[in-house]
Amino acid sequence: MQAAETLFRERGIAGCSIADIAQALSMSPANIFKHFHSKPALVDAICERHIRHLVDRLATLDEQAPAPTRMARVACNIMEAHLQDLRENPHLFEMILMVSKANLPSALVYRQKIEALFADLIAQGMAAGTYHCKNADAASQSASAAFASVLHPAMLANADLSELHQRCDGLAELVNAALQNPFAK
Repeated sequence: MQAAETLFRERGIAGCSIADIAQALSMSPANIFKHFHSKPALVDAICERHIRHLVDRLATLDEQAPAPTRMARVACNIMEAHLQDLRENPHLFEMILMVSKANLPSALVYRQKIEALFADLIAQGMAAGTYHCKNADAASQSASAAFASVLHPAMLANADLSELHQRCDGLAELVNAALQNPFAK
């Protein structure tokens, strides 16, 4: 997967074949197909590994901070991580489009991981009496959808950095206000 990711980052997915990856590894394409039945399956595995690493790293940030503070920080940190990926990987959109169009499992994993991260934050806020909602999982789906304009790489590509930070802060304020509303139950 590492060799494929390196080649994809250098040449793009369309500019790199399974044979190219096999040649870089001094093996036959059949060896790669033994583990990944297609190039989209290989892209999907790379994306899923990246997603798991990103979300796991963010889940531990500022665990001692109150839930509203963590909510804003986590959303901003996810946004920053995506912006960094876009800067460092000019072919990232090609991977995102392939995963999205082919409805590959990593797209679902991304959504589930982000929603689980927000659900954990919301549940902690509920336990502390800060957030007032019936169901942390349902609220996390709404929070994830609210943050989509600053979390989805397609929305970040050509956006102004200061505008993105303002939008993320504003969305965090709205999400936190909704979750802290005692009538939200």
